[in-house]
Amino acid sequence: GGGTEQGEPEFQVAPMIDVLLVILVFFMTITSTQVLKVDQSIQLPIAKDAQKKDNTRAEAIVNVRWKLPAKKAQFVFDDRVYPNANEMVGPIKTARITGEKKITAGANPNFRAVIRGDRDVPAIYVSQAMNACAEAGISDISFSAVNKE
Repeated sequence: GGGTEQGEPEFQVAPMIDVLLVILVFFMTITSTQVLKVDQSIQLPIAKDAQKKDNTRAEAIVNVRWKLPAKKAQFVFDDRVYPNANEMVGPIKTARITGEKKITAGANPNFRAVIRGDRDVPAIYVSQAMNACAEAGISDISFSAVNKE
């Protein structure tokens, strides 16, 4: 007859490690895409009462850079630089529509825009970024700030 083993079954560790590594790579990839949207060259304004944002919502991150030698604002959305805020309306609207489709029922249904303006940017350029988000159909707009230097 056939050779059937008697005794206790063994716990296989190798498949468990494979699954854990796949999950680790998945979460590292997801996290790195969010980090890439944050422009590290921007010095955020300081607000002592700034609070941590709710990261469970779908959002569009708009960076407003201030280029000092030229004294000119640059608008960055989805790793693309726009010299004019009005040029971002189409891409932001597309991001809002796809973001709203991904939100499941029961989750927070509002798509949000987060404006990360450099502390040296004149307010008129932050206002232009707000207008671009509003034209894209986003009514919930937040601003990034830090609570200490």
